[in-house]
Amino acid sequence: MPAAPRTDDEVLATTDICVLLRYGLTRDAFRTALFGDGAVAAAVTLDRLGVVPRSVSYVAKIVRAGGPRYAAQLPEPLPSREASALLRGWLETAAQVADGPEAEAGVARWLDTVAEITGLRRAARARGDDTP
Repeated sequence: MPAAPRTDDEVLATTDICVLLRYGLTRDAFRTALFGDGAVAAAVTLDRLGVVPRSVSYVAKIVRAGGPRYAAQLPEPLPSREASALLRGWLETAAQVADGPEAEAGVARWLDTVAEITGLRRAARARGDDTP
């Protein structure tokens, strides 16, 4: 019997978000992929870990205030250990390539986008839509 086809969420969950951050923050040609597939993949991943959107929005505020390097050094930027470790990896990657206030603001905007998508997914589930 053939394997069941993978859902869009399963495909997105395998996205290498660090690669998208590395190139999306440094090359305009990849920015669409970062804010499109990358943000959706991050939202799917964090949503599966039970992260609420306001937690990600709060980290975006921290990035705006202190930069991604500072935010990556927080002992637990999100409520769970697993989600914190994942986000810390993303922030560390962003910190390596985000040189200057404009690039750091881009990281914060990306986190806000991830939070918004996570919120939309939760709202769709609450309404009974087919979103997993």
